[in-house]
Amino acid sequence: MRGYYRTIWISDVHLGTRSCRADFLCDFLRQNNADYLYLVGDIFDGWALKRHWYWDSYHNDVLQQILQKARKGTHVIYIPGNHDEFARQYFGLKLDEITVRPSALHTTADGRQLLVLHGDEFDGIIRYAPWLSRLGAGVYALVLGLNRWYNQVRRWLGLSYWSLSAYLKYRTKKAVQYIADFEQAIVNEARKYDVEGVVCGHIHHAELRKIDGILYANTGDWVESCTALVEHFDGRLEIVYWAAESVSAQPVGDGHQRQDRIPVVQVSRYSNSNYAQR
Repeated sequence: MRGYYRTIWISDVHLGTRSCRADFLCDFLRQNNADYLYLVGDIFDGWALKRHWYWDSYHNDVLQQILQKARKGTHVIYIPGNHDEFARQYFGLKLDEITVRPSALHTTADGRQLLVLHGDEFDGIIRYAPWLSRLGAGVYALVLGLNRWYNQVRRWLGLSYWSLSAYLKYRTKKAVQYIADFEQAIVNEARKYDVEGVVCGHIHHAELRKIDGILYANTGDWVESCTALVEHFDGRLEIVYWAAESVSAQPVGDGHQRQDRIPVVQVSRYSNSNYAQR
């Protein structure tokens, strides 16, 4: 076990798609544990599964890792998103240590309250033009397919994983503005709850910073960035980047690479001095 945390948040896994890096996530879950595990939406991709069924052994392994943690006492809170909205009919359901909720309030070890939600309800496209959102999801899937081939070439050249799709997204001014608008809307919602911060997912962009006095934390995703948000036992929050750096990986049938070693890179974007400014 590489790490033991008080809390782990993950989101936007998109199990059921070829672009899901279930191999990386399985490795992360196997090497890290926590008292609380929040699944912050889009764990499954119901939209993709309706179009085409895809499910490999890594996807099974991810579910087995989560169930095993719950059986061993980890409190698992599942907050469905828009891609796994089918699970929203089970709000309030509790199975052993797994609870399905629309949102949650989490109290950190140092006493701060955080609102936890997926965030799709603050996406204007999903609220007012859901058909456009589904069209965009199709285009996004095509870009991710290109990303897989691009990284396969990089591996042949002995280079590490690098997200072409993320680079293209963040170089687009409209995408950058979309992210900024989303972050502001989420922070405004958190202020209504009179909490110190908010944890969300949805936009596939890991972030940890203060916005207008509210701590904004986005868990990122397991499609492009392979990131998780963690809480240490003193209440410190940190984004963990679980990136594929091994060049000795062997290919498996779906075009992914089985990793003999996937090192972790941890980058804290929020220091203790920032926490003191509550």
